Amino acid sequence: MPAAEVSLSVGLVRRLLDEQHPDLAGLPVEVLANGWDNLVCRLGEEFLVRLPRRAMAAELLAHEQRWLPELADRLPLPVPAPVRLGRPTAEYPWSWSVVPFLAGRIAARSQPDDPWLAAATIGGFLDALHAPAASKAPVNAARGIPLAGRAEGVLTGLAHVDPADRATALRIWEKAVAAPVWDGPPVWLHGDLHPANILVDRGRISAVIDFGDITSGDPATDLSVAWMLFTAEQRAVLRQAYGRADDATWERARGWALALSLVFLSHSADNPLMLGIGERAFRAVLA
Repeated sequence: MPAAEVSLSVGLVRRLLDEQHPDLAGLPVEVLANGWDNLVCRLGEEFLVRLPRRAMAAELLAHEQRWLPELADRLPLPVPAPVRLGRPTAEYPWSWSVVPFLAGRIAARSQPDDPWLAAATIGGFLDALHAPAASKAPVNAARGIPLAGRAEGVLTGLAHVDPADRATALRIWEKAVAAPVWDGPPVWLHGDLHPANILVDRGRISAVIDFGDITSGDPATDLSVAWMLFTAEQRAVLRQAYGRADDATWERARGWALALSLVFLSHSADNPLMLGIGERAFRAVLA
């Protein structure tokens, strides 16, 4: 996991709140997660505080601050649109956010009770999200792009998988890359939709989180989540609920699932959760 580029602590969170949002400063603060990009703290019963750990992450958080409030009202699931914004200070160099606490556990750790309903829920969410994007939508060099742009990483990743799987995976990749490219308008994308960014509460999909990679482009990027969470039959339910994935888009989505699974497999030696997501997705793609 990348090292933090600044010193982060509960004490820092308390000082920032006291300076900029004193009405929240008296609430209990507890570290919830210290991830690749952000320190996330529980703030009382209703809020979370998100502080970037790295300059790169600060740019991603700025995208959430700019665009999530515009998108949230038309999405059928809750998303962490900021309710308060934090400014850089002499002690902390970047913007930060207070967002609503969304109940649930990540789908990577808490399977939905009814996966067919969950598949329909995710399909409906993506149908609502994938509207034509604003011309000033964030640009992401690795997501939403033509699938061929991921070729170098895929071929490198395949060199490290079991030789028994490599030939099958390569055939699937070549078929996906050969599919017609997306020729519609760039649509809004979550950009990093996987089971650790989907919440499950009381057995049902309850929210979608972590929009730092929000961008625009080919909807197949997001549809790749179908291979990370669901069986073939359940994927068909997701596709039906989504309602507008033609065969070429679905083929590219499978290619995206392969590409992303190889990223998770190659870069998660210290993260068993993401390694497990990668293994499951890779097996689903090859099945």
